[in-house]
Amino acid sequence: MAKGFDGLLAKVAECDVKKVAVACAQDEPVLEAVKIAKERRIADAILVGDADAIKEIADGLNMDLSEYEVIDVKDKTEAALTAVKLVHDGKADMYMKGLIDTKGFLKSILDKEVGLRTGSPLSHVAVFEIKGIEQLLFLTDVAFVPYPTLEDKVAIINNTVKVCKACGIETPKVAPVAAVEVVNPKMPVTVEAAELTKMNEEGKITGCIVDGPLSVDLAIYPEAAKHKGATDRKIVGDADVILFPDIHAGNLAYKFLVHTSEFKNGCILTGTKAPAILTSRSDSTETKVNSIALAAVVAAQMDKN
Repeated sequence: MAKGFDGLLAKVAECDVKKVAVACAQDEPVLEAVKIAKERRIADAILVGDADAIKEIADGLNMDLSEYEVIDVKDKTEAALTAVKLVHDGKADMYMKGLIDTKGFLKSILDKEVGLRTGSPLSHVAVFEIKGIEQLLFLTDVAFVPYPTLEDKVAIINNTVKVCKACGIETPKVAPVAAVEVVNPKMPVTVEAAELTKMNEEGKITGCIVDGPLSVDLAIYPEAAKHKGATDRKIVGDADVILFPDIHAGNLAYKFLVHTSEFKNGCILTGTKAPAILTSRSDSTETKVNSIALAAVVAAQMDKN
């Protein structure tokens, strides 16, 4: 099991070097991350976009473009379709967003001819290594599904469990969190959390342990379970996956962690034919490199499967 991002990087080192296709690669933070990823043998890259702009940025980064395949496509929509087709056709293992808006990036993923659709719902997972918490935390969904239905939450769990397993967590513990840890009919989130737990017990959700509703403190702090007399729960501060009730809760938690904690993190889009790296322009270079590493581990697991 990967202990933090250093553990993930160690897992990457055990695999063949993967290749990421970057859509609209004329983006300085993304090119810097790609350069670091190559230097650390995390991944190689194919750079698709405005070749002149890519060269100008690369020169400023002392990045030797002779070490990369560069495909000159000026139009951003066409560049995204060209890049995603490389992954669709097996010429690259991962797909990464460069200087293109999220809507355009997602449209290329969903393209019926060259995209990465699988028929399953897509979801986003943010993986955090946080000082003071022993295990990696997989936060979902913090960026993609606005108001997940019960069916959506099942898909999100299934998508995230696959990422956990790629990271070496054989039976991840999933905590559907709420404001309280008891079922309250007036709080639909708690009712759905209990339903997810029941579905897990009945074998309708497999490969993991689901225990909800749980408050966040019970999910990630063992002492909270002792103080609240909840040591008989399946999850007693050792959750791997935090399943948020909606995008508001997830995004608020994500940004609170980013701005207040000592952390490392990486993010990918799941439910796709191959991992898609969907980072924000405000994310640090380290986060982008970690996201490439996370995608590489998931891609290696998908190859095995």
